[in-house]
Amino acid sequence: MSQVQRPIRIGNSKGARIPAHLIRSYHLERGFIMKPVQEGILIAPADGSKLTLEESFAEMAADRSDQKLALEWAETGLTDGLEEDSGF
Repeated sequence: MSQVQRPIRIGNSKGARIPAHLIRSYHLERGFIMKPVQEGILIAPADGSKLTLEESFAEMAADRSDQKLALEWAETGLTDGLEEDSGF
């Protein structure tokens, strides 16, 4: 979905707003680079580093698509064969 934006005044410069959902989707929270390319301007995360463990867990928790599958898997006998052995 494309959206027409008009430059806004920021001090002596001009700028554009990036919607919050795009900031999150493309991991731009820590900053981003803008690179001129033939088709326009490429915006990419600044550091290119992996998410922290906490950020990874937060993203997984927000993505509910696999939650049903995980619950079904857990209900099918996740502990089958792991009963306590009194011989040890």
